[in-house]
Amino acid sequence: MTSLICTLQDHRDDVNWCAFSGDLFATCSGDKTLRIYNTRDFSELPFSPLSGHGYTVHCCCFSSCGQFLASCSTDATTMVWSTVTGEIEAVLEHPGRSAVRICALSPDSAHLVSGASDGTLALWDFPSKQLRRTGAVYDTTMVACSFSPCSQVFMTGSTYGDLRLWDLDMNQLHAEKNAHDLGVTCCTFDPSILSDGQVVQFCLASCGQDSHLKIWTINKSSSGGYKMRLLHTLTGQTAPVLCCAYSSDGQLLVSGSVDKTVAVYDAKNAVLLYKLNQHERYVTACSFSPTSPLIATGSMDKTVNIWRVEDGCSDRRGKTFPEKSALTSSEGRTSAGRSKLLVSDWSEGDVSAWLLEEGLEGLVDRFRANDIDGTELLSLTKETLASELHIESAGLRSKLVRKVEELKSDSVCPGIPDEFLCPITRELMKEPVIAADGYSYEREAINSWINTKNRSSPMTNLPLLTTLLTPNHTLKMAIGRWKTSH
Repeated sequence: MTSLICTLQDHRDDVNWCAFSGDLFATCSGDKTLRIYNTRDFSELPFSPLSGHGYTVHCCCFSSCGQFLASCSTDATTMVWSTVTGEIEAVLEHPGRSAVRICALSPDSAHLVSGASDGTLALWDFPSKQLRRTGAVYDTTMVACSFSPCSQVFMTGSTYGDLRLWDLDMNQLHAEKNAHDLGVTCCTFDPSILSDGQVVQFCLASCGQDSHLKIWTINKSSSGGYKMRLLHTLTGQTAPVLCCAYSSDGQLLVSGSVDKTVAVYDAKNAVLLYKLNQHERYVTACSFSPTSPLIATGSMDKTVNIWRVEDGCSDRRGKTFPEKSALTSSEGRTSAGRSKLLVSDWSEGDVSAWLLEEGLEGLVDRFRANDIDGTELLSLTKETLASELHIESAGLRSKLVRKVEELKSDSVCPGIPDEFLCPITRELMKEPVIAADGYSYEREAINSWINTKNRSSPMTNLPLLTTLLTPNHTLKMAIGRWKTSH
């Protein structure tokens, strides 16, 4: 059976990707941050969240040893983070300065590939962080990438609907046109390799806007040629399939869909084992733990669910689990129990309760001893935490300050209607303007987008016919009325 063990509710926008290493778990979001958790109890690391990207973070992946985390963003960069300190190790600027939609590390951590909205690819030498090769498939957006388990070739998928196999010199070894009607959304290699001495065989899963999850075989002959063949088409979900992932042994395959479901398959026999209904919006991310029977799924409902896959699952084929109230992680991350008073009106007891909810129980006695109420909580800085409360850990001080900043943000503008948020920054718009694609953006954000020589729409990836921006007075007045009422 499969059971939900916890729900992480820390992100403030859509969860776009999630990834496991041996003892860490990472997520990234439209809120421009990454978050890192300990897989032992899914407590957040002291230096999390990681803030550095200017716009939406689309994808993240760990190095094989788990020491580094790579992430890519609409801001046209791929960043490399230390998972030990949370510091930025490198900022890789994508050639052409186009929005980076996907990044992938090779299993041997020797190479990193990033793919962008203008169809370009960049292959980086990961140890030196130097650009090694570039390639492109024009008039499309690169949205999917996965390295083979041997680290010598990688597959890309695009909104054009094709799957392309590349070597490390950026030579195209094979192109599977129209692999998914209306576009590929994700692809992932089975971690296992089959070989009979003459032929080496890989398996690849891909999914797309056609609502299908497909399993392919890719054979490499002794002469070096590659052949790709469709093995199975899985139709267990009723809407576009947005993400897919193999288990570390290649026996299971999970996918997430616009129909809000998570499907778990027996990958070798192409049999649906479970269909999980827990998310309230599109399921956009999924990942298997390499060391334990855990699946993570992320969604546009801003949550991440952690599932445990128990032994003996094969006798529960096709079972749909009913929706149930979401569990919370071991730290009790939920705002439901917080006081409805303004934070400035919180008592010392309210502050203590908030610390417990945020997993900061070790600070409760210290805060009580210093009579910290809501007003004083909002005025805390890293300096006062060190000098007055004598909190020695720099990571803990940083985490507490971030939590306080989140409190301030929540108290100012809770529940902002989505149409009031700029699609680029995901922040409340002050000067909304209408671009040539018909969408409204914050003036400064869309101007910055255009000035980076990116003349495509942030929403559709199609070329903007003009850079003329028209003030959206109606939307500005609606935002003003909403702010007054809140």
